[in-house]
Amino acid sequence: MKVGIFGGSFNPPHIGHLIVAEFIREEANLDKIIFIPCASPPHKQNQNYLSQMASPLHRFEMVKIAINGNPFFEVSDIEIKRGGISYTIETVNFLVEKFPDREFYLLIGADQFEEFHTWREPDEIVKKVHLLVFNRYGYRVTESKFSKYASFITVPNIDVSASSIRNRIKFGRSIKYLVPPEVEEYIYRNKLYR
Repeated sequence: MKVGIFGGSFNPPHIGHLIVAEFIREEANLDKIIFIPCASPPHKQNQNYLSQMASPLHRFEMVKIAINGNPFFEVSDIEIKRGGISYTIETVNFLVEKFPDREFYLLIGADQFEEFHTWREPDEIVKKVHLLVFNRYGYRVTESKFSKYASFITVPNIDVSASSIRNRIKFGRSIKYLVPPEVEEYIYRNKLYR
């Protein structure tokens, strides 16, 4: 079984995440994709960002709502349960040990791929999973020593970001069509990002 790992803050999950995942699932012929909201993102430890984060539980619930209805998508709380800063290598080790019969693929945006050498144990990660690198609006995919471990997939360039959505909410602007309707409802009901 070929399984995609899609980690991130998902703060909040939006249509860009869903479109990217569905495109990659088809292009790479994956059997399923596991969305894994982090407990705390290693590369976003500044107080300003952390103060804008919805709780791990809210982010997990929003992903669950966002992917509902897609039989190829599931969500896991392994990083949330582990707590602390979420390092990809720990998640990869856990999944590879727990499911030795599965082939894992790590979905990673061009912006993250550029920083991949700064991640914890990147050489170990590429020994255990395949990298699926996708374009991100405003970023060019750059070559690196890890390129030989990566497949490059072109997805639609959608200029939607979680930070722009949080800003729109903060200033009382509409987020309709940027997130699934049920996620929009959840955000307003729980007064997130105000």
